[in-house]
Amino acid sequence: MAVVTVKSTALLAGDLVPSSKSNVQVGPRRLYEDVATVEVTNGDSIGSQFRLHRVHSSVRMSQLLLKCDAITSAAADFGIYEIAANGGAVVDADCFASAQSIASAIVNTATDILHESGVLDISEIEQPLWQVLGLTKDPQKQYDVVATLTAAATATGTLTVHCRYAQAN
Repeated sequence: MAVVTVKSTALLAGDLVPSSKSNVQVGPRRLYEDVATVEVTNGDSIGSQFRLHRVHSSVRMSQLLLKCDAITSAAADFGIYEIAANGGAVVDADCFASAQSIASAIVNTATDILHESGVLDISEIEQPLWQVLGLTKDPQKQYDVVATLTAAATATGTLTVHCRYAQAN
């Protein structure tokens, strides 16, 4: 066993002489929250999309908090899609959560689904969205956070997602 001193990425960059801001997402950032609520209807089938949030490629995702009524038998992937103006195509359908159940009510305590699918590993939490998506450079554009049903809804209910993200000052 050894005594060690380990610095975060932000402190390592700040301690360089001259100091460096090699990654614009490390260090203090403004935290934003967007809340989206949609209605899922009995009979909404597999592949139905619920576009929830719009985020910039440069944000650092912090939390994706899920609340819902008991939408019997339903499950959804939560991921990133192009915005409608860019064609609306899927970028990574289950970037955050894969086949996340929304069949039982999640009301009092929200479930953080940001890391559910394992695509966004906790070691990558400092990375901006464009890096999480595997891009080699920031495309400087908007994306939609989308829930896509992977199991059809056999009940009607409310789906609410709080999207928390950090953006450079």
